[in-house]
Amino acid sequence: MGHLDHAAFGWLTPVLSYLMACIGAALGLRCTMRALAVTGRSRRNWLVTAASAIGTGIWTMHFVAMLGFRVTGTDIRYDVPLTILSLVVAMVVVCAGVFAVGYSRDRNRALLLGGLTTGVGVASMHYLGMSAVRLHGDVTYDPVLVALSVLIAVAAATAALWAGLNIKSPLAVTLASLVMGAAVSSMHYTGMFAVSVRVTPSGQALPGATAMQFIFPLAVGLGSYLFLTSAFVALSPTADERAASASAQRPVPGATG
Repeated sequence: MGHLDHAAFGWLTPVLSYLMACIGAALGLRCTMRALAVTGRSRRNWLVTAASAIGTGIWTMHFVAMLGFRVTGTDIRYDVPLTILSLVVAMVVVCAGVFAVGYSRDRNRALLLGGLTTGVGVASMHYLGMSAVRLHGDVTYDPVLVALSVLIAVAAATAALWAGLNIKSPLAVTLASLVMGAAVSSMHYTGMFAVSVRVTPSGQALPGATAMQFIFPLAVGLGSYLFLTSAFVALSPTADERAASASAQRPVPGATG
């Protein structure tokens, strides 16, 4: 069996990946709050932004953490199409869950179905991303830990959607984001601890790209997207602020210039 190191750079990748998950969760919650306060095209646009933020945060968390993944006795490469597909899966399933909650009349039912769908989708993203790993050897999984990681993903997704419906204050959003980031990170590392690798030494070149050639630039790009979108959301006025501004600019009846 090859020795697996999940933090080859020390605490750097776990902490940074947790930060990415928290930022994605916080941005997603803020956008969901904005969406529920408006209707029509504005609601759709805010929900799309929320889904892309949460999906990007989860995917970036996973692959930033994977930058610290090492197996003694073998190099590691990543299949590029499968890795990109895992990003698409993350976006699509989170979008489905967010839209289910944002538009459903029965929000309790939407919360349960959306949480289940999104959680299973997030777990699928994780294991699809793991299937993109190329190394000299055979990868096996502990089924109990795999099942536990899926349960954690469903719980985290349901909590995220519930928070989007019920949390309003900035402090509550911050606390919820920290909890959700911890849940997503727990799901990832539970899934990673389920992995065992039987290394088969070989001099053949592995197909795919190294983490630094592909994963790192993509994670930096998506992380930048999260930061820039966070700044945009923070600076854009809320529906209440726009209403207050319009009211302040409306002329007072009977006033003379």
